[in-house]
Amino acid sequence: MSRYWSPIVDQLSPYVPGEQPRIDNLIKLNTNENPYGPSPKVIEAINNVVGDGLRLYPDPSSTGLRETVADYYGLTAEQVFVGNGSDEVLAHAFFAFFQQSRPLLFPDITYSFYPVYCRLYGIEYQTVPLDNTFKLDLEPYVQDNGGIVFPNPNAPTGCLLSLQRIDRLLERNRDSVVVIDEAYIDFGGESAVALVNRYPNLLVTQTLSKSRALAGLRIGLAMGSSELIEALVRVKDSFNSYPIDHIAAAAATASFNDEDYFRKVCHRIIESRELLSSKLRTLGFQVLPSAANFVFAHHPSRDASVIAAKLREQGVIVRHFRQPRIDGHLRITIGTPTQNQRLIEALESLQLSA
Repeated sequence: MSRYWSPIVDQLSPYVPGEQPRIDNLIKLNTNENPYGPSPKVIEAINNVVGDGLRLYPDPSSTGLRETVADYYGLTAEQVFVGNGSDEVLAHAFFAFFQQSRPLLFPDITYSFYPVYCRLYGIEYQTVPLDNTFKLDLEPYVQDNGGIVFPNPNAPTGCLLSLQRIDRLLERNRDSVVVIDEAYIDFGGESAVALVNRYPNLLVTQTLSKSRALAGLRIGLAMGSSELIEALVRVKDSFNSYPIDHIAAAAATASFNDEDYFRKVCHRIIESRELLSSKLRTLGFQVLPSAANFVFAHHPSRDASVIAAKLREQGVIVRHFRQPRIDGHLRITIGTPTQNQRLIEALESLQLSA
């Protein structure tokens, strides 16, 4: 511990993001990035905004972008919040809603930033185990709590909850905030934004990093009641009044205005996901049903860390989590058909069935 640190800093265990290596001809399937570029309208919008206007501060309320998102989802602008990536949006939500006398509930296997936020903000939390098929059982969440958060589809498993099951949970949990983290919802799920007007304690977060291929611009969203959104704005304006710059706002708006491109790319990824899952099963892997842009796979007779290391030697990188219950699994991002085939060929060379 440095003598210059605040005491809490020494106690933090920061989130560890996926590796961003610099390797020539790399097949990078470890961070769930979209293998296709953003809409051409996004590039055009960025080019149009770059100029003398960059000397000016952006709109601190991101009004135009919020109105675009609101129109897209049938909400009002007062029900939409935007931030510098969904990680920042989630951080503000943890600060705004979950510092309670009762514990926050989230799955034992889930997005690993959740416990990091809890340690940072001094939030008491309790993990709820996934069932033996790695799916969320919502029944244990119906208890006294200071909030609930989980991704849908879950990460890193990719398993999806139906909107009907989420509706039933919200019906029985009206006294604390429920955050549904929908980073991957566009790859096969039905968004809980449809429930926002029925449940004032529901906050839905999304990112433009995955389905809209804007990971490099850091744009996150939250949709909920105006009461919840006002709380997020209060936290934002106590931290950074200008999280969305001119370029990010223009790109995000253009992305929402090109629905055809968005749907086409999502469809491509879904098709590739199903084909890759089938090929992995042929090689002896057990693959969880996924509604995300990745698959979660386990080989019953081979060590996952060894497979990951051998793939890396061949220029293919996948994600291995050294965590109880899932250390035998690999999370594999869906790439282009060519990238997916390179992965399969690399796995075949390992003679996994031998």
